[in-house]
Amino acid sequence: MTGIGEEPDGATPLDPDELEGLKFKHVTTRGELNALEQANVESGLIWLGRRRKNDVLSEEFVRELHRRLFGDVWNWAGTFRQTEKNIGVDPVQIGMQLRMLLDDARYWAEHGTYPPLEAAARFHHRLVQIHCFPNGNGRHARIMADEYLRHCFDHKPIDWAAGHDLMNENKRRDEYIAALRAADAQNFSLILNFVGADSFDA
Repeated sequence: MTGIGEEPDGATPLDPDELEGLKFKHVTTRGELNALEQANVESGLIWLGRRRKNDVLSEEFVRELHRRLFGDVWNWAGTFRQTEKNIGVDPVQIGMQLRMLLDDARYWAEHGTYPPLEAAARFHHRLVQIHCFPNGNGRHARIMADEYLRHCFDHKPIDWAAGHDLMNENKRRDEYIAALRAADAQNFSLILNFVGADSFDA
């Protein structure tokens, strides 16, 4: 069984200081950590379902959602990362890049720049690309994209996993990572296909 510092392809490795932020010092395997995080994510989704405010396109909400999803496990949940990673913008650029994305996403929704699923796919990709937090960015960005769809387009959420576990290596995860990497090169066809956008909604 892999240790908590060993990540599957496409995941963000944690540095020693970030690993120190783990609230459960007895956890030594990736499986144990995944189980803790999944329980926290489920708790965060309950909070999200009860939340009354509708403005999801704010830095405050981006941070609070991450804290709710991962704050029972990590001391740094909801705090922008301070270190360089194998993905993501320079840490000093995170706040500015996030604000630009949120402004763009609001404009897309208000002006019909893209159909809903394409807007959500582009929003999700860019949020992952910025990589605001030390870890949990993929799960956080998928939930953010679903909330963007729900609040800004009155659209149902995306079936990201399609019956698979995106936290573990499998064909669906491989397709997801490949779609994100293609979008990094401005080829959005794979991620549009991944989220189920067809010719009528892409």
